[in-house]
Amino acid sequence: MSSFISSLYTLAVSIGGFGLLGVAFIDSSFVSLPQINDVLVVVMITHNEALMLYYVIMATLGSVGGCYVIYYMANRGGEAFLQRRVKAARMTRVIGLYERHGAMALVVAGLLPPPAPFKLFVLLAGVAGVRRRQFITSVFVARGIRYLALGVLAVAYGDAAMALMRNYGREVALGLVGVLLCGWVGLWFWRRSKIEKK
Repeated sequence: MSSFISSLYTLAVSIGGFGLLGVAFIDSSFVSLPQINDVLVVVMITHNEALMLYYVIMATLGSVGGCYVIYYMANRGGEAFLQRRVKAARMTRVIGLYERHGAMALVVAGLLPPPAPFKLFVLLAGVAGVRRRQFITSVFVARGIRYLALGVLAVAYGDAAMALMRNYGREVALGLVGVLLCGWVGLWFWRRSKIEKK
C-alpha cells in the first residue's frame, strides 16, 4: 500500500462505519483506491461480526454516493470529456448494452471483479441518460450484493477471509454474476410466457 492509502486505511479503521463510508465514497468517485474498500469491509466485519449489516450498508451507501458524483457530472456534459479519452467503438458498445438491457448492464458491471471498468459504465450511464432512480437502485443492488458477499465470507471464515478473498475473490464475483444472469434470464422467459398466454 502507498503511504496515502495506508494512512487512509488506518484512519477509516479508527473511525469505523463512517470511515468506511468515506473511503467507499472516495474510491467510487474520481480517485481510485485499489481494493481498499473490500479489505476494509472484511477487516471491520472480522473484528465485529455483530455489525456486519451496518458495515455492508455504510460501504454500499458510500459507493452509491461516489458513483453518483461521476454519473451527475457525465449527465451534465460528460460526452465531450469521454470522446477525448474513450474510443468511440467502446462508448457505442456500452451505450448499446444500456439500450438493450437497461439497468442490468450496470448491475453486472458493478459485480465484476477488477480490472472490470466499472467507472466507465458509471460515466456512460450518465451520458446515455439512464434515469437517476434507476441508476441509484442499480448501483445500490450491485454494491450491496458485493459487500454482503464479502461480509458473509468474513463471518464464515474470520481472519482467513482475507486470504480467501485474494485467492478466490474473482471466482466468487463471477459466480454471483452468473447466478444473477440466470435469474434475470429466467425472469425474462417467465414474463414472456405470461404475455404469450394472454
